[in-house]
Amino acid sequence: MQEYPKEIQKLIRKMQKGEITEYYVYLNIAKRVKDKENKKILEEIANQEKAHNSIWEKYTKEKIKPNKFKIFIYSIMSIFFGYTFTLKLMEKGENHANSTYLEISKYAPDALKIATEEDEHEQKLISLLNEESLNYVGSIVLGLNDALVELSGALAGLTLALADPKIISVSGLITGIAASLSMASSEYLSSKAEGKPNALKSAIYTGIAYIITVAILILPYLLLGDNKFLALGIMLISVVLIILFFNYYISVAKDLPFKKRFLQMTIISLSVAAISFGIGFFINIIFGI
Repeated sequence: MQEYPKEIQKLIRKMQKGEITEYYVYLNIAKRVKDKENKKILEEIANQEKAHNSIWEKYTKEKIKPNKFKIFIYSIMSIFFGYTFTLKLMEKGENHANSTYLEISKYAPDALKIATEEDEHEQKLISLLNEESLNYVGSIVLGLNDALVELSGALAGLTLALADPKIISVSGLITGIAASLSMASSEYLSSKAEGKPNALKSAIYTGIAYIITVAILILPYLLLGDNKFLALGIMLISVVLIILFFNYYISVAKDLPFKKRFLQMTIISLSVAAISFGIGFFINIIFGI
């Protein structure tokens, strides 16, 4: 490697490692993508990353091995969370590299060219929002939000109104299953009335989101035995964590604001839970349950 300041040498090696790592990430994901257009774009970006690696190689005069752990992690994430979310999350990391490119460009002029191409291929990623799950975000939000608001409220009220955690969990489960079927059928009829071609899939996504949320919220009552107030606390924490994760996912995958949506859903869900807890309190006093 030419005589550059040691800090610049480290940065160039770091950038080269990043490019060859991302080349394999894009290539691995492209192999699993069925949509031909998305596959083509991913392969183009992968080849661009490989070309960037070759440019850095001229400066370092060495072949640098990719970060196999990162390749593995991003590959697994793409399977569980979809390639759109995974790639946009990876690109967010690249956004922080602009100042690094500028610093390196004082010694390696090709850095600015690479930085420009990185920005261009990031724009291409926007066109990758064709995953089926992302096309049904509205349906997922409907099921998730309704389950969080209704069931967290119902469980909070039942916690104070009833003594036995098992009865609380069974009551919550029955309520949740009935509500999920109701929400799924309502989504189907609504989508059908609007002339949407995939009304059944919309209903399925709504129902699945609802059922998963129900299972997570009821689980503390099943696991903690007689300690129903601890179960209530864990359930409310679960509500916040579900809202946090889901809104972060959507904010990355769909480029939507995170903070405002997170606060809105959290305030609504916890407020309903607090009101229901108060209702349960008065029912307990009035009926002496």
